[in-house]
Amino acid sequence: MPSNEQRRAAAKRKLERQLANRAERARRRKQLTIAGSVLGVVVVVAAVTGVYFLTKGEDNQNTASETKDASLSATAPAAKAKPELVNCTYRDGAKPADKPVQKPSKTEGIPTTGGDAKVSVSVETTQGPIGLTLNNAESPCTVNSFVSLASQGYFDSTDCHRMTADESLKVLQCGDPTGTGMGGPGYEFDNEYPTDQYAEGDPSTQLPIDYKRGTLAMANAGPGTNGSQFFVVYGDSQLPPQYTIFGTVDEGSMATLDKIAQAGQDNSNGPGDGKPTTPVTIQSVRLD
Repeated sequence: MPSNEQRRAAAKRKLERQLANRAERARRRKQLTIAGSVLGVVVVVAAVTGVYFLTKGEDNQNTASETKDASLSATAPAAKAKPELVNCTYRDGAKPADKPVQKPSKTEGIPTTGGDAKVSVSVETTQGPIGLTLNNAESPCTVNSFVSLASQGYFDSTDCHRMTADESLKVLQCGDPTGTGMGGPGYEFDNEYPTDQYAEGDPSTQLPIDYKRGTLAMANAGPGTNGSQFFVVYGDSQLPPQYTIFGTVDEGSMATLDKIAQAGQDNSNGPGDGKPTTPVTIQSVRLD
């Protein structure tokens, strides 16, 4: 007869397998993508809409009756301090820019401390203002790219093309000048926080963590494919730590996101996923 310790160990192994299986299914269902990558091109062919990679088929019978459990997600790890100055690399993407723009001109000596640790940004949209605070201390190369794109007017007159509204993912996605989910700036760069807090090959990177309401993060088509598309989280969500968090939405601006969310989305990409019912156009993005 197995001892209590053996039974506990067996139960623990069973739970770990369940968590890993659930996380893998969630990862395949929820992977956000942007254009400008080889995977993005595959998504267009496979999913027609080209907005994101959605696993269908065998996974459906396993998930249809599955109850999502938010307690399976973890909190993002605390960020390790970065050097006072960092260098950034921006590589040519798989396709040219969908709107004329240059790579960031500053790539060396990006500051992460003192008065440069935070950057304040004002986003004007057709549904109201959204204030952002960018976090240079945690994701300096992402912030540097976003600031460069904003200063060149890249985001001006672009639509937020996607909104999700289900139990585990509540985000508004923007930053694509084509409005299709496949547009980009013609360059790409590596993930930063929280991805860079994990060792390479760490299986924990496939388990969901909390992306809290008000989080500002990058959409991508896999590690190292960040470009211009980003998303704001209007309700607590869970995703693997593969999407760079580079700032927050100011509390006073959450009313704008709530207004957009309450209007709903059109399910054009599937249940709970489509374009915002009320069109959202970014009129301008300016540094304060």
